[in-house]
Amino acid sequence: MDELDAWFPYETYRPYQREMLELAATCARNGGIAMIDAPTGSGKSSIVSALLAERAGKKVIVAVRTISQLTTFIRELELVRSRKRTLAYSYLIGKRSLCPLSGGGDVYRRCEGVKAVSTSLMRERAGTGQLVPSRDPVIIRQMKKLDTQHPIICPYFIKSRVFTGGDGNALRMLPSTTLRNRADRITRERVLPHELREMGAGICPYEMLLLAAQKSDVVVVNYHHLFDDEIRTQLYGSLGIEPHEVHLLIDEAHNCGEVMQGVMNTAISGPALLQAEREILGLRRQLKQAVAVTQIIRNIGDFMEGLRNSHEAEDWFDPSIFDRIVVRGSLYRDLSEVVDDLMQISEHIREKNRAAGEYATTAVEVLTAFMVRLTCSAPDPAFLTVFRRDGDEIVLEVRNIDPSGRLQELARSHHCCILISGTLSPIESFRRYYFGELDVMTKTLPNIFPPSNRMVLCAGDITTAFSMRQNRENTDRIARYITTFASLAGNLAVYFPSYQILETYAGILEGRLSSRNLIVEPKDARDAGDLLKTFLSLPARGSSGILFAVCGGKWSEGLDYRGDLLAGAMVVGLPLAPFNRVRQMTIDYYRHKFGSDGEFISYTLPALNRAEQAIGRVLRAPEDRGMLVFGEKRFLEPRVRSGLPSWIRDEMAECSIDSFAAAVKKWK
Repeated sequence: MDELDAWFPYETYRPYQREMLELAATCARNGGIAMIDAPTGSGKSSIVSALLAERAGKKVIVAVRTISQLTTFIRELELVRSRKRTLAYSYLIGKRSLCPLSGGGDVYRRCEGVKAVSTSLMRERAGTGQLVPSRDPVIIRQMKKLDTQHPIICPYFIKSRVFTGGDGNALRMLPSTTLRNRADRITRERVLPHELREMGAGICPYEMLLLAAQKSDVVVVNYHHLFDDEIRTQLYGSLGIEPHEVHLLIDEAHNCGEVMQGVMNTAISGPALLQAEREILGLRRQLKQAVAVTQIIRNIGDFMEGLRNSHEAEDWFDPSIFDRIVVRGSLYRDLSEVVDDLMQISEHIREKNRAAGEYATTAVEVLTAFMVRLTCSAPDPAFLTVFRRDGDEIVLEVRNIDPSGRLQELARSHHCCILISGTLSPIESFRRYYFGELDVMTKTLPNIFPPSNRMVLCAGDITTAFSMRQNRENTDRIARYITTFASLAGNLAVYFPSYQILETYAGILEGRLSSRNLIVEPKDARDAGDLLKTFLSLPARGSSGILFAVCGGKWSEGLDYRGDLLAGAMVVGLPLAPFNRVRQMTIDYYRHKFGSDGEFISYTLPALNRAEQAIGRVLRAPEDRGMLVFGEKRFLEPRVRSGLPSWIRDEMAECSIDSFAAAVKKWK
């Protein structure tokens, strides 16, 4: 038995799984970057076994996007631990869901503020001999007097710390016995996210997880722990590691580009601008820069008002014109001087609010972040300055269109970085998009689920292309496809390119599908969870429904519709992003970078991935059975079809509305 077999937690390997794990082990042993495209059921989560087999003293960090993906790795690591009893693993989730301290504002900022004040207080009291802060009468009185809505100290953090030293020796702040014991339990026992509040009762749950992570061989983190440079630097510092000491595994890696762009994008809205002006006007007597910056804010407001004359929902604006208009008639020569003053004002407000127990992000800080990004990115073609309409408001945005630079820095800084997903297809396109000409190992696995359990069809006589959206015959035919598809038994899902198109067909078909428990994805995320639970509960009640959702929306990715929860999926249209000047500028950028492949990588590839994610909700296990329908003739075009996974390309049959009806009848 070799080292890989020793860590692999199953009796046998799935088809092609051993090859995938050997590639990961080679990457871990030698260092470098690897990308693996492996459909659902390939056993991707077992790659963590390969990284452990080649750990050589390094820490394994797994980055996931959702709680369901975290749970998958908890299950996998428990199986590994059944073979390797000494394995210690833990995970970190966001403070927002963990923090027991009440109060408003940003939870991360609140945590930073109350920890700083609590640490100062505890250290001062330890100097008088009070080495157990939670038993110190002075600190106990402070905790009893705490304003719960505006806390300046944290009782949970205080109960998580003790001191050693004193009497001439240097004081050291250490984890309390309670914190250490519970952190040890985290590394030794299976503890699920919903159990953390109870396990961390009375102490800081995040400190408990962080201490467990320090002691662990494997740590599972969420995306923002990894992709945000500041958060990652703080995390690695807390864990006492450097990136080159880490084997990094990124799950659902088709999201990497979008997530990294989200970290780098900044925006400012009209209401936020007005609030920033009010915040600064209140400082006129304290800060000499306040009056001058107020003029700048009003100039930005005038610039935004001028954009209302545009008929576009989204468009590019020239940053050099913005610069001239914003500093015109002011005391500033250029935006860099404005940014300097804004940063000073932001820091003043932040410190003032922290002292008062206020932790909300101020509008001045939002404006400052926008202006800093705008000035820093002005010469960088990987960023565009964009305005868009949000209802009646104009929003200015600095938008990243190429995340590859930051992704390359992230991957190369670690000893090894392995990206895995079931939809990294075509993998060569994703490799170029993420890593350009870097040396990257790649592997694509075939779909091992039985083809007899699925039917893949593509409509050759319908489209949602803009030029055909007002065509009555095309619209009626799309409606017929959907109603025919709805005649299948079981829960079904129909995915659309946008909410606008979804609402069009929901309006057309609401009456015809009234007997099918039609559930429509809402724009407001607050209502989405309960509606989805209703849909998923139908089979257990002997019923079924049909889901109308948006590709790339809340119900199209990261969810497991196993067994009878979903019997078929249909994607209506090719879910391309709306075409406008911003999109054309993005395409031009990638054409310059990649030549003839630039448009496919920047425009078509994201649309294909959204469609694959939606279609992929159906078949989550070998025994699952379902019909997969691409309701768009553009999927048959050679360049588009070539971007689909090989199993879809090989099995997808063209149909007309009549042959589709026959196929549905036969599939029943």
